[in-house]
Amino acid sequence: MNTSGNVSGAVNAAIVILGASGDLAKRKLIPALSKLYDKSQIDPKSVIVGTGRTEFSDVSFREHFGIPGDFSERLHYHKGIPGLKKYIDSLGSFDRIVFFMALPPVAYGRTAGELLREGFGTEANLIIEKPFGYDYESSHILNSELTGYFKERQIFRIDHYLAKEAVQNILVFRFANSIFYPVWNSRYVESIQINAYEKIGVEDRGAYFDDAGIIRDMIQNHLTQLLCLITMEAPVSLDPAEIQAQKINVLKAVRVSDCRRFQYRGYHDEKGVAEGSSTETFAEMKLFIDNFRWTGMPIYIRAGKALNRKGTEIGIKFKHIPRLLFNVDGKISENKIIFKIQPSSGIVVDMESKVPGDNLEIANTNMSFCYRESFPAEIPEAYQKLLYDALKGDRTLFVSAEETETAWEKFGPFLDQGELGYYEKGSAPELCLARDWIDFESYLPICR
Repeated sequence: MNTSGNVSGAVNAAIVILGASGDLAKRKLIPALSKLYDKSQIDPKSVIVGTGRTEFSDVSFREHFGIPGDFSERLHYHKGIPGLKKYIDSLGSFDRIVFFMALPPVAYGRTAGELLREGFGTEANLIIEKPFGYDYESSHILNSELTGYFKERQIFRIDHYLAKEAVQNILVFRFANSIFYPVWNSRYVESIQINAYEKIGVEDRGAYFDDAGIIRDMIQNHLTQLLCLITMEAPVSLDPAEIQAQKINVLKAVRVSDCRRFQYRGYHDEKGVAEGSSTETFAEMKLFIDNFRWTGMPIYIRAGKALNRKGTEIGIKFKHIPRLLFNVDGKISENKIIFKIQPSSGIVVDMESKVPGDNLEIANTNMSFCYRESFPAEIPEAYQKLLYDALKGDRTLFVSAEETETAWEKFGPFLDQGELGYYEKGSAPELCLARDWIDFESYLPICR
């Protein structure tokens, strides 16, 4: 979704991966750049330069990724940052220089300073991965440090959820279809429920996760972005600054009223987890948005690991119809709209219909839109979209400094706080905050 007005096409750039010998470069970045190159979205004169402490020649660096063809010839390697500017200048003339920091977050600020001292300036753009800080204070310090070296417009904070096609489609669904807009408010909607369930535990991320927990790892960033998109006001235009402004308005109005934290049994046995750790692996939160559109309507956010299923989805649950006509006995279900984000992508509209026959029997039915059925072509992986947008300078799908700090400010009082409940691996904790939670599992067969 190119919303910035930039003309699409090949971009002539030097793409520098800082920390290029790591897992992220091999699993995500180089394959994504290879696909962009194959689709002629990267100019043939562009180069991909890896840097790091590991000793590589250009040849051994190319062999490290095992990608054949012309794209491999665009890969180069330079050890460390000293001398990097002169090295890139020797490779050609480029419209943009994009640095992807595949580094520990603690190194972001220091590395930005090194790049500035090396001679990179207004032509440079920095892409950084979450976590953007550990809490409000650390986030504010990081943003201040980065903007002390480069302008905010040069900094691209990645939240890969925003690049998922199903997530981008939320704004299209809301603002390109007039039938939904009039009822998108607390007068008609009973609750909004957002889930991010994973079947796997912390696996090899135990050390990182034990310092973070599920609220920092998922809710404060990915799921908060989903919340903003599903509840924000219509922007004046599709300019990235306008979209970010509306998301910030939502965040400013958010009020977290309750939080329940849980941990799966056996978590302490995971590699890297501290003995006696009280880190939560599942959290259920209740929020409100104190503005005219959503006042009084609860929002439930749940995220966790080692659960009974995998799935990320948003549920819009509408209010009951009156006990009249077809609903005298009050048995008709509420209408729902389900946005399925992953592993399958689609939208389900839940409704009531008459069962064919002489009797006036009503059944719950649905209409569904499934991405893979409607658009059989390959759906781009998130990093493809994000890297291409960063190369063009399109900031629509990236997170601003104010967004990150406002989100931390809202969730800060609930970090590492409250009693800890427990659940068995492969099951889910008993939900207690939602009065009538949506049975998302019943929608699993749709859009597989």
